[in-house]
Amino acid sequence: MRQSDQTTAVAVQTDAGADGLTEVLFYHLEQQPLERVLPVLAEKTLERGLRAVIQVTSEERLAALDQLLWTYRDESFLPHAPASDTRAPTQPIVLTLQAEENPNGASVRFYCDGAAPEAFEGYARLVYLFNGHDPDAVSHARTRWKAAKAAGCALTYWQQNAQGRWEKKA
Repeated sequence: MRQSDQTTAVAVQTDAGADGLTEVLFYHLEQQPLERVLPVLAEKTLERGLRAVIQVTSEERLAALDQLLWTYRDESFLPHAPASDTRAPTQPIVLTLQAEENPNGASVRFYCDGAAPEAFEGYARLVYLFNGHDPDAVSHARTRWKAAKAAGCALTYWQQNAQGRWEKKA
Protein backbone atom coordinates (compact mmCIF):
# COMPACT_ATOMS: atom_id res chain seq x y z
CA MET A 1 0.00 0.00 0.00
CA ARG A 2 1.39 3.43 -0.95
CA GLN A 3 1.95 5.98 1.84
CA SER A 4 -0.87 8.19 0.53
CA ASP A 5 -3.25 5.23 0.63
CA GLN A 6 -2.23 4.41 4.20
CA THR A 7 -2.66 8.04 5.12
CA THR A 8 -6.31 8.17 4.13
CA ALA A 9 -7.54 4.63 4.46
CA VAL A 10 -9.21 5.51 7.74
CA ALA A 11 -11.21 8.29 6.11
CA VAL A 12 -13.57 5.90 4.40
CA GLN A 13 -13.99 2.98 6.79
CA THR A 14 -17.69 3.39 7.52
CA ASP A 15 -20.75 4.68 5.75
CA ALA A 16 -21.24 8.32 6.64
CA GLY A 17 -24.43 9.12 8.43
CA ALA A 18 -25.60 5.51 8.60
CA ASP A 19 -27.21 6.16 12.00
CA GLY A 20 -28.89 9.38 10.86
CA LEU A 21 -26.36 11.65 12.58
CA THR A 22 -24.09 13.95 10.66
CA GLU A 23 -20.61 12.54 10.92
CA VAL A 24 -17.92 15.18 11.51
CA LEU A 25 -14.30 14.17 11.00
CA PHE A 26 -11.44 16.36 12.21
CA TYR A 27 -8.06 15.92 10.53
CA HIS A 28 -5.15 17.44 12.48
CA LEU A 29 -2.51 17.95 9.78
CA GLU A 30 1.03 17.77 11.12
CA GLN A 31 3.17 15.61 8.85
CA GLN A 32 1.60 16.40 5.48
CA PRO A 33 0.10 19.63 4.18
CA LEU A 34 -3.45 20.09 2.98
CA GLU A 35 -2.26 19.85 -0.62
CA ARG A 36 -1.17 16.24 -0.02
CA VAL A 37 -4.10 15.11 2.13
CA LEU A 38 -7.14 16.75 0.53
CA PRO A 39 -6.81 15.22 -2.97
CA VAL A 40 -6.51 11.71 -1.55
CA LEU A 41 -9.53 12.19 0.74
CA ALA A 42 -11.51 13.61 -2.19
CA GLU A 43 -10.46 10.68 -4.36
CA LYS A 44 -11.63 8.19 -1.71
CA THR A 45 -14.94 10.05 -1.52
CA LEU A 46 -15.47 9.67 -5.27
CA GLU A 47 -14.48 6.00 -5.16
CA ARG A 48 -17.45 5.48 -2.82
CA GLY A 49 -19.78 7.07 -5.38
CA LEU A 50 -20.27 10.24 -3.31
CA ARG A 51 -20.15 13.88 -4.35
CA ALA A 52 -18.20 16.54 -2.46
CA VAL A 53 -18.01 20.27 -1.92
CA ILE A 54 -14.70 21.77 -0.82
CA GLN A 55 -14.99 25.12 0.94
CA VAL A 56 -12.04 27.49 1.31
CA THR A 57 -11.76 31.08 2.47
CA SER A 58 -9.99 32.91 -0.37
CA GLU A 59 -10.06 33.21 -4.15
CA GLU A 60 -6.33 32.50 -4.21
CA ARG A 61 -6.73 29.20 -2.37
CA LEU A 62 -9.68 28.24 -4.55
CA ALA A 63 -7.60 28.85 -7.69
CA ALA A 64 -4.65 26.90 -6.26
CA LEU A 65 -6.85 23.91 -5.34
CA ASP A 66 -8.57 24.08 -8.73
CA GLN A 67 -5.16 23.62 -10.38
CA LEU A 68 -4.01 21.03 -7.83
CA LEU A 69 -6.98 18.71 -8.37
CA TRP A 70 -6.11 18.51 -12.08
CA THR A 71 -2.41 17.85 -11.52
CA TYR A 72 -1.85 16.30 -8.06
CA ARG A 73 -1.01 12.89 -9.50
CA ASP A 74 0.65 12.13 -12.85
CA GLU A 75 -1.63 9.21 -13.67
CA SER A 76 -4.97 10.74 -12.69
CA PHE A 77 -6.97 13.85 -11.87
CA LEU A 78 -10.11 14.67 -9.92
CA PRO A 79 -13.04 15.95 -12.00
CA HIS A 80 -14.29 19.18 -10.47
CA ALA A 81 -15.31 22.77 -11.07
CA PRO A 82 -15.53 25.99 -9.11
CA ALA A 83 -19.08 26.76 -7.99
CA SER A 84 -19.09 29.77 -10.33
CA ASP A 85 -18.67 27.49 -13.36
CA THR A 86 -21.90 26.67 -15.22
CA ARG A 87 -20.86 22.99 -15.19
CA ALA A 88 -20.63 22.85 -11.37
CA PRO A 89 -24.01 21.07 -10.88
CA THR A 90 -22.78 18.13 -12.97
CA GLN A 91 -19.36 17.79 -11.35
CA PRO A 92 -18.58 15.26 -8.60
CA ILE A 93 -16.47 17.86 -6.75
CA VAL A 94 -17.21 21.56 -6.45
CA LEU A 95 -14.92 24.22 -4.99
CA THR A 96 -16.58 27.13 -3.22
CA LEU A 97 -16.09 30.16 -1.00
CA GLN A 98 -19.76 30.31 0.00
CA ALA A 99 -20.87 28.87 3.33
CA GLU A 100 -23.86 26.78 2.34
CA GLU A 101 -23.45 26.54 -1.42
CA ASN A 102 -23.99 22.97 -2.70
CA PRO A 103 -24.67 23.13 -6.44
CA ASN A 104 -23.88 19.46 -7.10
CA GLY A 105 -26.02 18.00 -4.30
CA ALA A 106 -22.97 16.70 -2.42
CA SER A 107 -23.32 14.57 0.71
CA VAL A 108 -19.73 15.26 1.84
CA ARG A 109 -18.33 18.70 2.58
CA PHE A 110 -14.67 19.53 3.24
CA TYR A 111 -13.72 22.64 5.21
CA CYS A 112 -10.21 24.02 4.69
CA ASP A 113 -8.19 27.02 5.86
CA GLY A 114 -10.55 27.99 8.65
CA ALA A 115 -13.78 27.60 6.68
CA ALA A 116 -16.42 26.24 9.04
CA PRO A 117 -20.03 25.09 8.90
CA GLU A 118 -22.78 27.47 9.86
CA ALA A 119 -24.94 24.42 10.66
CA PHE A 120 -24.34 20.68 10.84
CA GLU A 121 -27.35 19.52 8.81
CA GLY A 122 -27.65 18.74 5.13
CA TYR A 123 -24.65 16.46 4.76
CA ALA A 124 -23.89 12.90 5.76
CA ARG A 125 -20.26 13.80 6.43
CA LEU A 126 -18.38 17.01 7.20
CA VAL A 127 -14.59 16.88 7.06
CA TYR A 128 -12.67 19.61 8.86
CA LEU A 129 -8.96 19.81 7.92
CA PHE A 130 -6.65 22.06 9.92
CA ASN A 131 -2.95 22.84 10.22
CA GLY A 132 -1.63 21.44 13.48
CA HIS A 133 1.33 23.85 13.41
CA ASP A 134 -0.92 26.92 13.50
CA PRO A 135 -2.15 27.72 17.05
CA ASP A 136 -5.08 29.75 15.69
CA ALA A 137 -6.18 26.85 13.47
CA VAL A 138 -5.96 24.42 16.41
CA SER A 139 -7.99 26.78 18.60
CA HIS A 140 -10.59 27.20 15.84
CA ALA A 141 -10.80 23.41 15.46
CA ARG A 142 -11.44 23.03 19.19
CA THR A 143 -14.25 25.56 18.95
CA ARG A 144 -15.74 23.68 15.96
CA TRP A 145 -15.43 20.36 17.87
CA LYS A 146 -17.41 21.77 20.79
CA ALA A 147 -20.07 23.16 18.45
CA ALA A 148 -20.40 19.85 16.57
CA LYS A 149 -20.62 17.94 19.85
CA ALA A 150 -23.31 20.30 21.15
CA ALA A 151 -25.22 19.78 17.89
CA GLY A 152 -25.27 16.01 18.51
CA CYS A 153 -23.00 15.05 15.63
CA ALA A 154 -20.99 11.82 15.53
CA LEU A 155 -17.38 13.01 15.99
CA THR A 156 -14.05 11.50 15.03
CA TYR A 157 -10.63 13.07 15.53
CA TRP A 158 -7.63 11.92 13.48
CA GLN A 159 -4.03 12.99 13.99
CA GLN A 160 -0.98 12.13 11.92
CA ASN A 161 1.83 10.23 13.60
CA ALA A 162 5.52 10.71 12.77
CA GLN A 163 5.19 8.31 9.81
CA GLY A 164 2.30 10.29 8.34
CA ARG A 165 -0.30 7.65 9.18
CA TRP A 166 -3.60 8.63 10.72
CA GLU A 167 -4.33 7.62 14.30
CA LYS A 168 -7.82 7.88 15.73
CA LYS A 169 -7.54 9.99 18.87
CA ALA A 170 -11.22 10.42 19.68
